[in-house]
Amino acid sequence: MPINAIQACGGCRAWPNRLTRLETRDLRSHNGLSRPSGVRGFKSHPPHFHHYLLLNRICRQLDAYKRDTAYKYQNLFSFVSKLLYQESADQLLSEFTQVRKKTIQLFKPLRIEDAVMQSDSFGSPPNWHLAHVTWFFQKILEKHGATLEPERNGSSGFNLEYLNSYYQQFGKILPKQERGKFPRPTVKQTLDYRSFIDKKVTKFLKERWSTTTATITSSKNANAMTHELQYDIMLGMQHEMQHQELMVYDFQHFFERFPDPFDNYEPLIMNELPGESQIQRISSKMVDVPGGIFEVGYNGNAFCYDNELPEHKVYLQPFKMDVVPVTNGEYMKFIEEGGYEDYRYWLADGWELVKEQQWKAPLYWVKEEGNVWKKKDFRGLRRIDPDEPVINVSYYEADAYARWAGKRLPTESEWEKAASWNDELQRKTLYPWGDHKPTPKHANLLESYLWAPSKVGAYPEGKSYYGCHQMIGDVWEWTSSEYVLYPGFRSKFSEYTDKWTINQKVLRGGCFATPIAQIRNTYRNYFKPHERILFAGFRCARDIV
Repeated sequence: MPINAIQACGGCRAWPNRLTRLETRDLRSHNGLSRPSGVRGFKSHPPHFHHYLLLNRICRQLDAYKRDTAYKYQNLFSFVSKLLYQESADQLLSEFTQVRKKTIQLFKPLRIEDAVMQSDSFGSPPNWHLAHVTWFFQKILEKHGATLEPERNGSSGFNLEYLNSYYQQFGKILPKQERGKFPRPTVKQTLDYRSFIDKKVTKFLKERWSTTTATITSSKNANAMTHELQYDIMLGMQHEMQHQELMVYDFQHFFERFPDPFDNYEPLIMNELPGESQIQRISSKMVDVPGGIFEVGYNGNAFCYDNELPEHKVYLQPFKMDVVPVTNGEYMKFIEEGGYEDYRYWLADGWELVKEQQWKAPLYWVKEEGNVWKKKDFRGLRRIDPDEPVINVSYYEADAYARWAGKRLPTESEWEKAASWNDELQRKTLYPWGDHKPTPKHANLLESYLWAPSKVGAYPEGKSYYGCHQMIGDVWEWTSSEYVLYPGFRSKFSEYTDKWTINQKVLRGGCFATPIAQIRNTYRNYFKPHERILFAGFRCARDIV
């Protein structure tokens, strides 16, 4: 099957900036393969090579036509712009469709009774997730002027206020802990609602693209596609991917309560975990990472969240970083040596929780006869593997372990440097291994369909320049950093990332339930320090003195 240039580069994360209407104007002054003024972040994340070839070919044609009539020049410019714009439009719609299908794929194995249950106040019913992400796209359509007739908006028979998670700008909010008490919309209504909004989004975008290409060389049209609309649609897709991951957290928590190991969530696809022959034995425990001025934040030209911007300078002291995340086996030693019984290792709030909640081990761990630790997860009831990264621990537990081990948790800036800086290239990379998107050889993410962390050393091709393994995928990694907005922050969607900057800790790297298209070195997740439902582990750091 033939593939086009976009497919050849793995979908090209930079496609939204691929010479759209707002960039093509820069072609007029562009020559050769030097940095085009319309491409941001060239130093650290250059466009893919096929973009260079395409850009160079277009510019040579335009230069030739500069000596011809203005009419011919404008004709060629308009024709090329429309072709490139249509390519971006098709890609956006394709990605929208794929994201929506993936959510249904995760939802499909559930029975009706399982789909409407809320196992705890920190989670949500799976059916609510499906309806909420659809509601979010409806709000984007309304923001950009789409008309949704009340009698035909796909939501007749239920109250849309049930679906507002925390956006004050959109009116009344059903408290999170109440979502399971109001199982509306019904599952059928949710699926109908999704189908209706899917069609509306597709139709709306096609109309906007049609208007844009028709007026691409004329005066600005209020109904044309804008960067803001493109960003919001992409945000909607990223938002849905976040909820895909949250659904997996909820599946784990809901089905773990049933002691029958066969009463479980059964994914449509489950692959085998990497075998012993694929695992690299790690000899070094920590690596040195030099200090100095480091630029934190995203500097590419594809989608990122506003809380990853702007890139800014920080000063780091030299430090050591664990080569791999802390394993179950290492964490067991902490438990065996009284880690949960000694206040000296714990922050005050954490120690109160240990006593109040009677924490004795990570969430879901159960000790059986013979001092054997087991847990029920997506792969059934199984013995805790000592070589897998520890998972479902709170920030307090991670911090207590680090103190017990004579280490500390890294800051998010330290984590980002250890993951992204390549001294040979003298720049940051998008992922620890480089700029090309993850594959099952690099990291354990949702599309690996392993449904559990892999043993440490399972992805030698995914290590960073400094030699740190599995910084992307398997488990989120707690950092010691408070979630704050970067200096110069500008919100791109009010109430999405900007109002949570209190009492939250930053996590980096993604987990086995994180979609591939969601993660990168600069992605900033954040949770409250007591929360354990997320698939979080950690690695330690140490000062170099």
